[in-house]
Amino acid sequence: MEIDPNAKPVKPKPWYRALYFQVLVAIILGVLLGKFLPDKAVNLKVLGDGFIALVKMIIAPVIFITVSTGIASMSDLKSVGRVTGKAFIYFLTFSTLALIIGMIVSNLVPVGSGMHIDPKSLDPKEIQDYVSASKEHTLTHFVLDIIPKSLMSSLTGDSILQVLFVSIMFGIGVSLTMPKSKPVLDFLNALSHPIFKIVEILMKLAPIGAFGAMAFTIGKYGLDTLWSLGKLVGLFYATSGFFVIVVLGAVSWYNKFNIFKLLRYLKDELLLVLGTSSSEPALPGLMKKLEHAGCSNQVVGLVVPTGYSFNLDGTNIYMTLAALFIAHACDVDLSFQQQVLLLLVAMLSSKGAAGVSGAGFITLAATLAVVPDVPVVGITLILGIDKFMSECRALTNFIGNAVATIVVARWENQLDPEALKKALK
Repeated sequence: MEIDPNAKPVKPKPWYRALYFQVLVAIILGVLLGKFLPDKAVNLKVLGDGFIALVKMIIAPVIFITVSTGIASMSDLKSVGRVTGKAFIYFLTFSTLALIIGMIVSNLVPVGSGMHIDPKSLDPKEIQDYVSASKEHTLTHFVLDIIPKSLMSSLTGDSILQVLFVSIMFGIGVSLTMPKSKPVLDFLNALSHPIFKIVEILMKLAPIGAFGAMAFTIGKYGLDTLWSLGKLVGLFYATSGFFVIVVLGAVSWYNKFNIFKLLRYLKDELLLVLGTSSSEPALPGLMKKLEHAGCSNQVVGLVVPTGYSFNLDGTNIYMTLAALFIAHACDVDLSFQQQVLLLLVAMLSSKGAAGVSGAGFITLAATLAVVPDVPVVGITLILGIDKFMSECRALTNFIGNAVATIVVARWENQLDPEALKKALK
């Protein structure tokens, strides 16, 4: 989507009409309702699910238009491969670092030790769905998961990877047939305006979605659930906070922007992620804000959707923390070599389940299934609190992709420093 440089600045809304305030109020009301009227609160799940479904409806068109027009507008198609290559170098580096940090923290603070859980005492029926899902989304099926059955089926499915694949191919096709394809490019640029207007309209429903999702979560699982396994939840939030503030903060500082100012700039989207426990509803808003902050639409269109599948920092921290928590709880003493094997398997399985709903829990099951020393049935120990950790996974993933996009744009000299500075103010 192109930003009009001559557009008049929009006056800030009153504080009570700001999206972040409305979502925050909705989250608080949802928590209160879930705490005091849990039976009624669980019935509001449809509000959260309905809102996420509405946003998912528009994600495919947003990605298709942004990516295809961005590539088609590039005069040099070599830059497409260069941007993608640099993005994947960034993704691999920091995804691996997230796994390593999770493993180091879990060894320094061995939560789960002393629980002395006998794996035979756990009910395997509770995890059968997750284990079967993990087997269906292994790295072996990864290539087939990227390629859609037809050109149009990718726009009607729920795989971000398939939409991204078709968008790149279509954008290259338009670029290679210019100027004959210029009417197609003009049409897609014009189509971006109503598409993003729909996004704007849907975002007005965000408080309702956040209210329903949070009410259901507290009503079904209860705040008391956190008490028994609160150490793991607290350690995960603390580790993710360390990764965002220290690691991503250092990356931001090195690339001449402030991580805290970026978080403030993205506060609407962050609260939306917190309320819905998913980063997908915030994807259109993230892409629009990054373009407004000076990142070229080509970089935004390539890096953000790809990062949603491959740059899962929060999910990776969760995987190593949870895997070693289960090992400690079941009195399984993993050697250094076994932990390295666990790390390598986690690196592969997290990519194999890219774009899968509930990827964090599914990839954990896939990882444990390959490392026989840690009982897969042990994931029943964290089944009850996984929902409470999903918010932090989604937030960390979201922030990681925002930072990655700005960094790659700067590497490619496709970042307007003044626009970024102005936006973050």
